[in-house]
Amino acid sequence: MPIDSALTFLPVRIAVLTVSDTRGLANDRSGDILVGRLSDAGHVLADRAIERDDADAIVARLATWIADPQVDCVISTGGTGVTGRDVTPEAFARVWEKEIPGFGELFRWQSFQTIGTSTIQSRACAGVAHGTYLFALPGSTGAVKDGWDGILKDQLDSRHRPCNFVELMPRLTER
Repeated sequence: MPIDSALTFLPVRIAVLTVSDTRGLANDRSGDILVGRLSDAGHVLADRAIERDDADAIVARLATWIADPQVDCVISTGGTGVTGRDVTPEAFARVWEKEIPGFGELFRWQSFQTIGTSTIQSRACAGVAHGTYLFALPGSTGAVKDGWDGILKDQLDSRHRPCNFVELMPRLTER
């Protein structure tokens, strides 16, 4: 899709959350990829954290960022599978006001091009809470690349046409 170079790029303030029982900042390759890509695209890293696969801890972290006017968007990596410890979609659903079902659908279609039917194991999801976008990606480096390169890079670019998430930001809290 086209970028309209006549428009001004508006950087988005993005918090990156890694959900993992085993990763730390020293070995968080998926988080590193997200940070690198959002920075390369001209966005601002608002914050970064790692939380265990614990729904209450994830909800608490999301609530903090949702309440922070310096965070426009949260992108998480990890915890979207189907095992017993994978609780990221459930945690996100506890805080969002509106789900964006097309994100998960498009992510799985995008991922299918790379990993085939294995994409069915992903529960990637998205929503909006109090004017903050929330995107949950699987924890693999490939999934993060698919999600950013195939969807988020364009949708978080204010110049992307015919439309993008950024142009809707001022209206997300309308009632």
